[in-house]
Amino acid sequence: MASVALTHLDPASRAAARGWSDLTIRNMFIIPTLVFLIVFNIFPLIYSLGYSFTNFAANRSEPWQFVGLQNYRELLADDHIWSNFVITAKYVIVSVAGQMIVGFGLALLLNRSFPMKGLITTLLLLPMMMSAAVVGLFWQLLYSPSWGPINYVFGLGDFAWLSNPDSALYAVAITDIWMWSPFVMLLSLAGLSAVPQHLYEAAAIDRASWWYTFTRITLPLVSPILLIALIFRTMEAFKTFDIAYTMTTQPTAELIAIRLYKQAFQQWDTGKSCALAYIVLIMVLAITNLYVKYLNKVKER
Repeated sequence: MASVALTHLDPASRAAARGWSDLTIRNMFIIPTLVFLIVFNIFPLIYSLGYSFTNFAANRSEPWQFVGLQNYRELLADDHIWSNFVITAKYVIVSVAGQMIVGFGLALLLNRSFPMKGLITTLLLLPMMMSAAVVGLFWQLLYSPSWGPINYVFGLGDFAWLSNPDSALYAVAITDIWMWSPFVMLLSLAGLSAVPQHLYEAAAIDRASWWYTFTRITLPLVSPILLIALIFRTMEAFKTFDIAYTMTTQPTAELIAIRLYKQAFQQWDTGKSCALAYIVLIMVLAITNLYVKYLNKVKER
């Protein structure tokens, strides 16, 4: 019956009255999607890959020349580029780790019944719904050494968060943690709600400690969801541009995405910027592949 329903139209339907076949209806949904993906995703990806092997510059009218792997060699031999990668790695570790801890902690607190739970959850989700540029400007005001409330609350005087080379990167990471911890919280809440309650009841009957319950029941069952959140946030953290670019100009907070922007739109070295984009893409794919392999191992347990 299921196969008949999937391969034959209802004779009384409008599609059947117009003489449309199942294949026609399927193509009406699939072909526009494929065209959209090819035009806006796959074609630019291949086009930029070709440019990465040339000396093309978007602001010059001279014909470009094929240079082979020269752009990749120069980038990989550039100490400044590796410095940007180190800065980005620090940012990713601090930002993603903070988001996982804060997000999962909030989910544990919200995973119970209490008054106005829905309102509080909604308010906690607001940061991730805001524009990243707006969030950057908002936190720039909060970090202001003159009248920013952060220095006043913590008694830091006129400490310049965003002008200090040692603290600028961490100030941006704290902002990213504030913005995207709700995303981790949302996924963690979904995972916590799926944990069977009878496991907690059995642990309570056996008088298990909260730490034993957390490490033997909660964490193992929620870990696949946490790994998915980790994958998404790691990929996004590597691409962070708007928050860091809006908040500070310190070289110690120049992420690889900012370096890529300067290479492409300030130095107008389009070919080399395409090559840098592909180096970043390969690194992100390699890290994501490691996460996915570990996620598959966790699911098998």
